[in-house]
Order: sequence, then C-alpha cells, then structure tokens
Amino acid sequence: MRETLKVINELKDKGLIIDYAIGGGIAALFYIEPFLTYDLDVFIISVERADEKNLILLSPMFNHLKSKGYSRKGEHIVIGGVPVQFIPADELEKEAVGNAKVIEYEGIKAKVNTPEYLIAILLRAGRKKDIEKIEKLLEQTDVDRKKLEEILNKFGLKEKFKSLKEL
Repeated sequence: MRETLKVINELKDKGLIIDYAIGGGIAALFYIEPFLTYDLDVFIISVERADEKNLILLSPMFNHLKSKGYSRKGEHIVIGGVPVQFIPADELEKEAVGNAKVIEYEGIKAKVNTPEYLIAILLRAGRKKDIEKIEKLLEQTDVDRKKLEEILNKFGLKEKFKSLKEL
C-alpha cells in the first residue's frame, strides 16, 4: 500500500491529476473495524482535458503509469500489488476530495474521504455492502451529524438516508 500511495501522490505532483481522495472500502477501514475489501478506490479530479465528445481524457495518467511498469487488470491498475480503480469525480465526489482528511500511512501522506462524505457516496451507490459500511460508520465513528445532513440535503440524498434509518 505504501508504494501505491507514493505513486498516487506522484500523479498529483506531476500535474497528471489535480487532486484525489481515497474512498470506498479502504477509506472506511480508516474509521471502522476491519473487513475484507478487494481494491483501492481513488476519486480523482483530473486535469481538464476533454475530447470532441467532451469526455475527460485519462490517457496521460494511464500512459504515465504504464511507462512505470504498472499493468491494467480489468478496470484496475495494479500498483505495488494493489488493484487501484481511478474514478473521475462528479460534483459530490469533487466536494469530498476538497474536504478530504490528510492521513499518514507508513510515513506517506494520503487524502481520505471524511466519514460524512463517505456515507453520502456509499448511500448513493446503495449496494448491500455499502449500506453495511454506512451502518458501521454511524455506529463506530464520530460522525458530524450536522455536516452529514448538509451534504445529504445538498446532493438530494436526505430521503434515501431517512429510508435507510427506517430499515
């Protein structure tokens, strides 16, 4: 994981991405009891390069990683033995990246989504495993309920969260 984080930070330092934050299961592990997870989800704010269809081009980043010897495995790039999924951030995720918490892992700084944004992103995905992570985050973490409510309201997730609490 240490090598993986170094490489992700290098992408930012080289200007291949503007910013990033770790999300998904690995981010949840910074706040709750351990569970099995397969990959590292990294929400990225990419350098604004669009093709004629107005799609974000990630090829400069992927070409850089390929030149360093990292290979693709399906939708992942394997870095230091860790499958990494780079996810271009939408509006919710961009805000989450901007508010991410800086942590240190084996001497390497990394940005991780806060529990409040993590809950919102997991709620939007809505899979059973995501709901389970939300429940654990709410039980095991000091969640800023006011901040969470603001995020849920802003991104239209309040009713979905309310129905989750009624289960």
